[in-house]
Amino acid sequence: MNPPCLSAIALAIAAWPPGVRADAAAEPPTRVAGVVIIGHHQPSSLPTRLPTTIEGIDAAQLERTINATDSEDALKYLPSLLVRKRYPGDYNHAVLSTRASGTGNSARSLVYADGVLLSNLLGNAAAFAPRWAMVTPEEIERVDVLYGPFSAAYPGNAVGAVVDYVTRLPQRFEAHARLGIFHQPFELYRADDHFGGRQASASLGDRAGDLAWWVSANRLISHGQPQSFATKLTNTGVVSAEGTPVQGAVAGRNPRNQAWWLIGTGTEYDTTQDHLKAKLAWDLTPTLRANLLLGWWDNHSDGRPVSYLRDAAGRPVDNTTGGGITHTVNIDGRRYALTPADFGRSSERQQHAMQALSLKTRTRGEWDWELAASRVDYVEDRLRTYAPTRAEQPQAGRLTDLGGTGWHTLNARGTWRPDGDGGAHVIDAGLGRQHHQLRSTLSTTSDWVSASGAAPASRFEGDTHVDSAFVQDSWRFAPAWTTVLGLRAEWWSASRGLTEAGSARLVHPERRLQHLSPKLALLLDLGDAWALKASSGRAIRYPTVSELYQGGFNARGEAINNDPDLRPERSWTGELSVEWTTPAARARATLFHEDTRDALYSQLNPATNANTVQNVDQVRTTGLELAASAQRGAFDWSGSLTYADSRIVANAGYLLKPGDTIGKWQPRVPRWRATLQATWRANERVSLSAGARYSGRQFSALDNGDPNGEAYTGASRYLTADLRLLWRFDRHWSAAVGIDNLNNDRYWNFHPYPQRSVNAEVKFDL
Repeated sequence: MNPPCLSAIALAIAAWPPGVRADAAAEPPTRVAGVVIIGHHQPSSLPTRLPTTIEGIDAAQLERTINATDSEDALKYLPSLLVRKRYPGDYNHAVLSTRASGTGNSARSLVYADGVLLSNLLGNAAAFAPRWAMVTPEEIERVDVLYGPFSAAYPGNAVGAVVDYVTRLPQRFEAHARLGIFHQPFELYRADDHFGGRQASASLGDRAGDLAWWVSANRLISHGQPQSFATKLTNTGVVSAEGTPVQGAVAGRNPRNQAWWLIGTGTEYDTTQDHLKAKLAWDLTPTLRANLLLGWWDNHSDGRPVSYLRDAAGRPVDNTTGGGITHTVNIDGRRYALTPADFGRSSERQQHAMQALSLKTRTRGEWDWELAASRVDYVEDRLRTYAPTRAEQPQAGRLTDLGGTGWHTLNARGTWRPDGDGGAHVIDAGLGRQHHQLRSTLSTTSDWVSASGAAPASRFEGDTHVDSAFVQDSWRFAPAWTTVLGLRAEWWSASRGLTEAGSARLVHPERRLQHLSPKLALLLDLGDAWALKASSGRAIRYPTVSELYQGGFNARGEAINNDPDLRPERSWTGELSVEWTTPAARARATLFHEDTRDALYSQLNPATNANTVQNVDQVRTTGLELAASAQRGAFDWSGSLTYADSRIVANAGYLLKPGDTIGKWQPRVPRWRATLQATWRANERVSLSAGARYSGRQFSALDNGDPNGEAYTGASRYLTADLRLLWRFDRHWSAAVGIDNLNNDRYWNFHPYPQRSVNAEVKFDL
């Protein structure tokens, strides 16, 4: 659904009178009878009111406080959120984690930008990150986050949170340019090197009468630190004198505290990304506006390994040594075989297009309506990997082609104010459609670099559709009371499912499901700046195309790694908040609870002896979130503290043995998280910000059998500190320098996060 600006949802009716400049100075929030009015300069979609948890950050705060190289950096200090960003430009693993969902549950949140769905709902894993690169930090007007599935306007994927980016639309001529660099010394195992990159962007915009336009371009070049490592469990080596004697292997322990050797890096990404965007807004009448958005993202990425192993002459040793596809080495008196999987090589080329068109009225009268359509297409998406299988083809590899993959949305909605603007009722209703299609072909090739001689090896295809209708009434039934009653109906279907590998081919039957999701929210204005809020909502998170159909076959011809009969996740979520709000300070305490049935996780299928996505019977999360912010003189500060007890309480399946997941923590949901950030505005031109983020112990495995989080593939605690200094030389020029992870904490979320990193930028604004 084309989302309303979430700042307006914060119990606001954000007026948008013609002629009000979008770049006017920000107005401080005003509190009237429990309703927070966000400044009238802020553009919005159809206005509505919703008494539930909303947090956000505007462009000025973002510029002062965060060293942002990617749009997801704007979420860094918002309560209970984590984006698993591994390096600047991380395009395929930067997924969003929320209160009761870990970084392996990418389909349990929604990200929009200017009404366009950026969330990649083709799958539910680290590889299905939102298309963050379709938005650059400097074009952000503000970002708002709606916590939980409490608005009927959004699909069940909103169970964790809805993130809404609003980008700039000029009211007069503007020109902007930015140059930035980032640098990271990185030392881990035998890796001791410097990584980093640079970024450049430019944008122009203007308004001429009824027509406003904006164009922007961005280039990012990034060399990330090693992301994966080649390993050998010590006990898998055969005691022998055979094999090339090598030095350089690093002894360590894996997350399950098993002894292993780390023998090299698996992937260091060299990435070049180009982003182009054009926006057009045409006021057809004083109350009717047409919006057109076109976006293009181009990505080239190469991943290369580095072996730690050296022979007696000091020469590097890997699986290509000696000209074969495998090579036997001897480490500490044990023989190990090096295979192509140990030192993977990859090259990726992606070109994704984004389009959106909308018509919307802004009368602020009895009726407003909106029609919107958006589309994201994988025009080209090809991944080439090194994978030789025979000595006579040492350059053989695989080509994964996702061309033809993408998603589109179509929405119609209206707002009825039977009592007029500001009256007792605001009724929203709408119809919507989401369509996701996966087209994945895996081919073998004799030369992985050129991908020549490709022969199809497997194919995975499928479509999912969700048609929806919703109605929601925001009713101020007494001076101190407001309630929101909503109902969402969804009709889901999965079709064209195909799993094919070699001569084995399985065409899946079409499936159809339908569900109703009620929503309820209640606000009581307690007076003297105090308000009490309660919300409850049901969310249905349907299986994604990848979860249903992406798989393969075993030697007996049985389909594995996929289940076309997966049940949808069914979640009931509730929260109770008390808020204190004044023009200069705000504090909130929120008790939240979520009960999810049929949660989707990968675990052992004993019938096929393979890990496959299955339904986990019940996951229950209860927690408390505290958030506060204040302004006093030249100082601003904000902070949050979250406690979450998230456990698997029922599961017929298991990871290693029956019953081993019952009572265990939900993966990647830590018990404690905290943020703290402070800014000192020395004068109108200079500001200094400092921040810290903390996350407690967590697990990656369903059975919590990975207690050693301080290791490759582990999930660790972390405490990081950041600094940023912003200096405006005059009205046109500014510069900033910052340090992320100032304390150089070495922490993990399967892959290693960046160590101490320096960021610097210079900007020109006309």
